[in-house]
Amino acid sequence: MINSVTNGVLRTIVGTLQTPVVLVLLIMLVLTIIMAGSFAVEFFTERKLLTENIPKLIEKINTARLDEVKDIIKESHILNRQKAAINKLIDADDMDDATRESYAAQLLFDEEEHYRKYLRHAETLLKLGPMFGLLGTLIPLGPGLIALGKGNTQALSESLLVAFDTTSLGVIISAIAFVIYQLRKSWYNRYSVGLESIMETIVNKQKEGNSKNDQE
Repeated sequence: MINSVTNGVLRTIVGTLQTPVVLVLLIMLVLTIIMAGSFAVEFFTERKLLTENIPKLIEKINTARLDEVKDIIKESHILNRQKAAINKLIDADDMDDATRESYAAQLLFDEEEHYRKYLRHAETLLKLGPMFGLLGTLIPLGPGLIALGKGNTQALSESLLVAFDTTSLGVIISAIAFVIYQLRKSWYNRYSVGLESIMETIVNKQKEGNSKNDQE
């Protein structure tokens, strides 16, 4: 008797989750489509414009005067966000060396955090897609097995169809999110390394300029 009641309660609870799980999968699909669209826009606009050779740019900064660096950055083909961060660092010429280094580290952290936000979106969909796809697969199987025991093959086929559809949807969401996550992770790591190298070069150049001023 107790087992029968417990099983009935569990079946009721799990059965009520089917509609929310399907709705969540549909919402995730919409979010995945939006994310794919933003990824395409990023590729054809921001990514296509990033044609600067970072080692050559660093070499150019090293051989230039300190007052020429801002013009070099302006004419370079790095991202606009990178230019803005570097210009903030260049304008911080009234700071001492230790403070400027901390400021550069904070600017770099802010840029990394900006891009990390986009990675978190893809990573969340990548992990949740298979989870909700599996839930959408298992939940209809209960009624389907009951229908099979009663010889109701039509109800069984409907349950299996829902199970297969939700599984496929979860896998599709996860696959798209995985591709976007991996590509963006590679891009953003390259952005961060390039920005860090440029900032380090400028900080060292500012140190040299301060040392010369102190000697004079």
